[in-house]
Amino acid sequence: MKEYIDIYKDNEGTAHNAARPGDIAKTVLMPGDPLRAKLVADNYLEEVREWNTVRGMLGYTGKWKGKPVSVMGSGMGAPSIGIYSFELFSHYGVERIIRIGTSGSMSDEVKVGDLVFAVAASTNTAYAGQYRLDGTYSACADFGLLEQGVAAARSLGCRFFAGNVFSSEYFSCYCAEGDEGWQKWARMGCIACDMESYALYCNAAWLRKKALTILTVTDSCITGEGFSAEERVTGLTGMFKVGLDFA
Repeated sequence: MKEYIDIYKDNEGTAHNAARPGDIAKTVLMPGDPLRAKLVADNYLEEVREWNTVRGMLGYTGKWKGKPVSVMGSGMGAPSIGIYSFELFSHYGVERIIRIGTSGSMSDEVKVGDLVFAVAASTNTAYAGQYRLDGTYSACADFGLLEQGVAAARSLGCRFFAGNVFSSEYFSCYCAEGDEGWQKWARMGCIACDMESYALYCNAAWLRKKALTILTVTDSCITGEGFSAEERVTGLTGMFKVGLDFA
């Protein structure tokens, strides 16, 4: 594999991140919404320091039960999380990224409010085209992180599922793409949809790092149910605690 050449100086930030190497912990929790990153920092971490506000993509480092943990927004979609996670892994020495995101259920069994661990991610994006592979790449989670995440969910009493998720190129995958669209992926075993997991897992594989996606189901493609605006804040507590438990 050709080595990635870091174009930034060791003591500098990047075009998208004002942090200096050393500001960010080895483990980063990564919600899509930067305001959710602030929520986690404000309500769960101690001794919090803000290190990024560039483009409104907030980033913080603090301590959870005495252990350094960082949290940063990723934005929406493969291109956005692709940039931020790549720089965290390659320039800032981050070893583990735990995505804490939201999703739409594509299974009768997976209900609104459940957690989903993305064992693997399928996609309709062209993200893996950059690797020039002679086939279709299957992006998957780090097994060690998956084991720890499942153990944390069990110990905290959270209802969860683990399986393949569909990382869509379009936001409309959240139950509005049409039955013909999402049902094809559900037929092949995808249990929930998001927009970021595939790119995150690809970056982790390319750079020999570790990644895991934990999703809270906020909408159902099956029933049309969904969280209220308030529940999209209060209903994510279990996911936050699971992610922090093994960060």
